[in-house]
Amino acid sequence: MSNRETKPDESRGARKDFSESACRQRGNQVLQRTARSRSAPELFGPADQLQAPGFLTAFVPLEPQPEPSWRPGMGAIPFDGGATFRVWAPHAQRVQVVGDFSHWHAVELAREPSGNFSRDIPGAGNGQQYQFIIQGRYGDWRWRNDPRAADVTNSTGNSVILDHRDFQWRYDGMFRMPDFREAVIYELHIGTFNDAPGWGPGHLLSAIDKLDYLRELGVNVVELMPSAEFAGDFSWGYNSTFPFAPESSYGSPNDLKRFVDEAHRRGIGVIMDVVYNHLGPSDLPHWDFDGETFGRGGVYFYADWRASTPWGDTRPDYGRSEVRDYLRDNALMWLRDYHMDGLRLDATKEIRTASGVDNPAGWELLRSITEAVKREFPWKLLIAEDMAADSAVTHPQGAGFDAQWDASFVHPVRAALIAPFDEGRDLNAVRDALCFRYNGAATQRVIFTESHDEVANGRSRLPTEVSPHNPGDLLAKKKALLGAVLTLTAPGIPMLFMGQEFLEDGHFDDGDPLDWNKAGWFGGILQAHRDLIRLRRDWHDTTAGLRGEHVNVFHLNHVDKVMAFHRWEHGGPGDDVVVVVNLGHRAFSGYELGLPSDGLWRVRFNGDWRGYSPDFGDTAVHDVWGEWGGRDGLPARGALSLGAYSAVILSRNRW
Repeated sequence: MSNRETKPDESRGARKDFSESACRQRGNQVLQRTARSRSAPELFGPADQLQAPGFLTAFVPLEPQPEPSWRPGMGAIPFDGGATFRVWAPHAQRVQVVGDFSHWHAVELAREPSGNFSRDIPGAGNGQQYQFIIQGRYGDWRWRNDPRAADVTNSTGNSVILDHRDFQWRYDGMFRMPDFREAVIYELHIGTFNDAPGWGPGHLLSAIDKLDYLRELGVNVVELMPSAEFAGDFSWGYNSTFPFAPESSYGSPNDLKRFVDEAHRRGIGVIMDVVYNHLGPSDLPHWDFDGETFGRGGVYFYADWRASTPWGDTRPDYGRSEVRDYLRDNALMWLRDYHMDGLRLDATKEIRTASGVDNPAGWELLRSITEAVKREFPWKLLIAEDMAADSAVTHPQGAGFDAQWDASFVHPVRAALIAPFDEGRDLNAVRDALCFRYNGAATQRVIFTESHDEVANGRSRLPTEVSPHNPGDLLAKKKALLGAVLTLTAPGIPMLFMGQEFLEDGHFDDGDPLDWNKAGWFGGILQAHRDLIRLRRDWHDTTAGLRGEHVNVFHLNHVDKVMAFHRWEHGGPGDDVVVVVNLGHRAFSGYELGLPSDGLWRVRFNGDWRGYSPDFGDTAVHDVWGEWGGRDGLPARGALSLGAYSAVILSRNRW
């Protein structure tokens, strides 16, 4: 979540960033927007007298008491020749809809027993703008956007009817989601991934231009930071205002579909980051939606202490079935209509608890989402960002997620890499990070050294943490590469944060695009990441063990800060992998350690190779001949050379 300080951008004016400091400045209250749309005609004034004009009656027969629609669905649902409008407003006296289809004259909706209002409106269709006009419990009228709007002009503009049938998928049938054991995730932010400073943020079409790069890098899943409509144009995305609508500054809904389709064409899955722990807190159509606020925000939100979150008093009321349905339907929408291959739910601890107190309704929401997804899309990946190391989050009888971001990996590994002196590196903590798992399954954790949270909120990219004044120096490169080695060889689902592979420095900022020049300046580091990902995915049929569940940290040299671990899936040639990591400043020749078997162990990766950086030591690491004779608890032994602050990966050929 974004907790950083808001920074004005003088070239664009003050940015509408989402930050905890902004919440504090406004007393943690929701910012209220002007209810009337910028496109809705002002002449229609108070809505209590509005009726449909005469010309509309030829298309929309007006009964004294209009009939509700028999068609299913919520929001604006196109059908051949028209659209159904259905909205939940349980405390409203009346609900009307206005839009392009009625020349912005009001059309009355019919009340349903469920608290919904609905009506079929012939002539309404794809791309037309609309809003609701609602008479609340106490007789006052308000204009409101559709909380389920599938498209919007912007966060303070109008809702837009979207017909998902309008897009033709071309490559979707060619793609299959990789097995979770083989997934390598790349987290990216659309607004800064492929952009230049100034003007607006990057967009979906510019991101498509980099998909070939990602395929060549070797990643097979991208995780999009939240891309639902948020306030302003620059944001991390965790302040979503219209959860069903793609962010308008990034492009159209069809642009998002095109991004997914083009990713699938290249064998890359797409996961969407979604935010259900709070809404907004600004530009919310949900706030005081139907005229009953309960002293807070109304029917969508808790009305007591449970409303409070670190980002505003807008925690959804998970105790209401309609709110749970709203959020569950949103999760399914990304998978159904946008063909996403999974979801990452943000800050799930703030769903299953409120102010540190267990919230059973939040657990119920999480289970309802995972159960609904697994019924319809059992192969899609569901990730929780919980960061509390609670195995119940990924237990079938708990929240039921496939995996969760693992704080038990990132924090001890980063601490070991950032420590300025070798004596401060705790090999036991690194060992425990490698071996940790949830419910006995390594694939239930997503492991990383950089993410949007870990490189902001007062922290920086790993090279900057290591060498603040020169994040491109030898030590920064070495330790950043060690972090990649540990991430891509440990059990779990590895994840990189955009730019990590070419030594992007500083901290993540939603107005600061990636510096793609570094992909050339640090081309060797980029190549090292490509090599590691290929080993992880066993492209050469020599390192299958890196996809396995098993790990044995068999060598810990606390004095010299050298560790070694064995990775395997089934064991044997082409499967057994030995990873030797030197977290110290000394280089070694003839360093002895145990091996799983005798025979020729070939060097698959040498992190001190000068091809990765001209200032590396270029320690000559030769293939190792293993001989029987136990060492380190393993049946064989061998000796190798090892560069300072570098790693070596060994395995045996199958034949």
